[in-house]
Amino acid sequence: MKIIVQKFGGTSVQSPESRQLAFNHLQNSIDQGYKVVVVVSAIGRLGDPYATDTLLELIGAKETRLSLREQDMLLSVGETISTAVFTNMLLEAGIKATAFSGAQAGIRTTGEYTAGKISEVDTTRLRETLETVDIVVVAGFQGCASNGDITTLGRGGSDTSAAALGVALGAERVDIFTDVDGMYTADPRIVKHARSLPTVSYNEVSNMAYQGAKVIHPRAVEIAMQAKIPLRIRSTYLEGEGTLVTSQTEVSGRFDVKERLVTGIAHVTNLTQLRVQTNDVQTQQQAFAILADAGISLDFINISTNEIVFTVPERKREHVLTLLKEASYHAETTENCAKVSIVGAGIAGVPGVTAKIVSALSAKNIAILQSADSHTTVWILVEEADLIAAVNALHDEFCIENEFEEE
Repeated sequence: MKIIVQKFGGTSVQSPESRQLAFNHLQNSIDQGYKVVVVVSAIGRLGDPYATDTLLELIGAKETRLSLREQDMLLSVGETISTAVFTNMLLEAGIKATAFSGAQAGIRTTGEYTAGKISEVDTTRLRETLETVDIVVVAGFQGCASNGDITTLGRGGSDTSAAALGVALGAERVDIFTDVDGMYTADPRIVKHARSLPTVSYNEVSNMAYQGAKVIHPRAVEIAMQAKIPLRIRSTYLEGEGTLVTSQTEVSGRFDVKERLVTGIAHVTNLTQLRVQTNDVQTQQQAFAILADAGISLDFINISTNEIVFTVPERKREHVLTLLKEASYHAETTENCAKVSIVGAGIAGVPGVTAKIVSALSAKNIAILQSADSHTTVWILVEEADLIAAVNALHDEFCIENEFEEE
């Protein structure tokens, strides 16, 4: 039995027209002899009746009195509705199909409400069902804890559901259908010359996803990488093959990754930089402990002898400032910041990358507020007003649009 897993996001299932396009992809897979497990997200986005954010608005969003357990009961409904609607369309078209919740599909989770992790996938019922139907539609973003409670997997969780099911079923591949036709060298909405990437490694796309590229959840990439199952990032609206995500050796078989210095430029907006004055290591440790105890995740951390510098999402700014003030810390803020990430497997050990970054940005009079680097990524913090100019300048500097012309 040849199996593939295909995931369709919220925009791909939000209207009869988009669902028909999704159906066309499924029909092609059936015609090629595949059994298909379809994973669907909630219908649409904020404002659409059954979107996740719309459901949250029903209970007052952040002001809700519901526990996280009860919130998960509500949030799982969006994908459940989408699963029923999508399955009904298939049945009307004469396709042998059935619908499963995440729990019915065998997805077991660790039990953390609104942020569950998949601990096990029992495919027994799925495999038995695929013997008699062509398509099983599964509600993404959800699973079942050991006590029977519904738990959701966090934003982007449907990607994770699809990858986990693909691994557990030994699928030939996992297709992630979305509203763009693959991974790009930068956000095509702000970089006119951004190029689609025909093939990238798991590590490259995972780094891009962690640094702000939103076409796939990085956890899904990690799960697929562990089992070396190919992923494809494809457009629901086009017939193309999109971007193939596979192992580094397969990528380098088609393209010398040593020549591909930079894979792409990603970015994250709506950040606030905080500079917190400290006297010694002990006061630094105490400041970090206070924020950790409050569940505040910090990013872009730099530590020196008399201060710590980090960023938080702007929505967390006032909370962080209140916590620090109560503990008698003085903090200076720079609001409306953006993190720009230069990602590439070829960066490691190559001299001159930072010089190119500084040169490109100084030529546009763009100030670098903070920087950091790893073997495969260089991060810079800029004012959000400079974001578009910064991303375009770096894209031009590394000639990304030219590197793939011979691929």
